[in-house]
Amino acid sequence: MLLPFLFIAPTEMMGRGVFTSEPIEAGTVIEISPVIIMSLEDRKLLDQTLLHNYIFEWGEEKDKCCMALGYVPVYNHSYASNCEYEMDFDAELISISTVRDIKAGEELFINYNGDWNDSKPLWFEAK
Repeated sequence: MLLPFLFIAPTEMMGRGVFTSEPIEAGTVIEISPVIIMSLEDRKLLDQTLLHNYIFEWGEEKDKCCMALGYVPVYNHSYASNCEYEMDFDAELISISTVRDIKAGEELFINYNGDWNDSKPLWFEAK
C-alpha cells in the first residue's frame, strides 16, 4: 500500500527523496511495504555493495537483514523526522506513518535509528 500522492523527486543535498503532493495528517499510515529477508551471511556480502546503505537490520534479535520494497529505501534520514517506520516481523512488512502534520510539497523523512527523534550518530557519520 502506497498513498497515491507520494512521489520520488530530486533533493538539493541527498540525491532523491520521498515527497507528498497533498497535506497529510499526523498518525497517517502512508506506506506498507513487503520486505525481502536475508541471513547474516547475505548481510556480509551486501555490506560490500552499495545496497549496504539501503538494508535494515531485521528480527527481534537483529540476526537477519532485509531489503524493503516500495519507496521505503528512498526516504532520507533526519534526527527529527516527520515520519517513523515500524517493522512487522511476522507479516514481513515495514510500515511508514507520519508523526506530525505534513504540508503539501514537503519531503518525508525517517530516522534511520528507528525512533523518530533518536539522535544517536549513524554508521555513515562515524569518524
